[in-house]
Amino acid sequence: MSYLCKVLVFFAFMGSFRGVLYALISSTTFGLVPFFRIALLGSGMSAATVLFYRMSVAALLIGLVAAAQRKSFVITAREFVIIVGLGWLYAGTSLGLILSYSLIPSGIATTIHFLYPILVTFLMIVFFREKRSAGLVVAAVVSLLGVGLLSWSGGAVVNVEGIMLVLITVITYALYIVGVNKTGVGRIDSLPLTFYILLSAAVLFAMFAGLTTGIGPIRSWYQAVNVLLIALVPTVISNLTLILAVKNVGSTVTAILGSMEPVTAVLVSIFHFGEPFNLQYASGLMLILASVCLVVWSNNRRHRIDR
Repeated sequence: MSYLCKVLVFFAFMGSFRGVLYALISSTTFGLVPFFRIALLGSGMSAATVLFYRMSVAALLIGLVAAAQRKSFVITAREFVIIVGLGWLYAGTSLGLILSYSLIPSGIATTIHFLYPILVTFLMIVFFREKRSAGLVVAAVVSLLGVGLLSWSGGAVVNVEGIMLVLITVITYALYIVGVNKTGVGRIDSLPLTFYILLSAAVLFAMFAGLTTGIGPIRSWYQAVNVLLIALVPTVISNLTLILAVKNVGSTVTAILGSMEPVTAVLVSIFHFGEPFNLQYASGLMLILASVCLVVWSNNRRHRIDR
């Protein structure tokens, strides 16, 4: 009996470790979205077209992988409605952020958007009676401060409409992460679930493009390669690992570890675009890395207590 308990504890720990790793991979790859988006927008694609191709190609790629592995795509009517809702929450987050960037500085938008881990923590504690963890709350606040240092440039005129848009993304993304965990769709295999969410987002962006600029064609190999990469790396990989992270370590830990996303964006700016590395960036990176360490410590400590 004692041996069996040790085996169960080992597998529980490995699940927790995998969940943290999935969350870090998800947030790190999400941070590459601006890199590919800038390339596509600079080549003449409209934002609506980029969003549509990103989601539709990603849905196609992950659908092919799921079909090749003979995963079941069968879902109930209730699950279909929930998944469409989750897909639209995810798509609404992406759309709200892009629209907000045209109204307020991206640094302010990013900093406000990363209030979502705090909202996720609040929702999980208040509505789902998740155990309060002082370590996770502190980690959420520390990560927000780190994101602020990485993103904030100061001296900008703030547009109220832009602020409202990015505040909406805080709500939609928090609801998306909690919804994946608590609506019951987590029982669906991760590949078909990710496929349906991305497909739902693609449908929404197709309608958005139809009402605005229309869906433009892919005009060059340069655009084709960047469409493929934005669909594969910061969409397929990031969304799949996000769902796996939520399944393994829950919504709160996954949300807080999302702070690695702006770290990737800043590193790309420094090493690819030649932006200077300064004390503000260094401080922000240190705070975010400290928050990651605090999340890992808190998660392991909670695991030992539950054991």
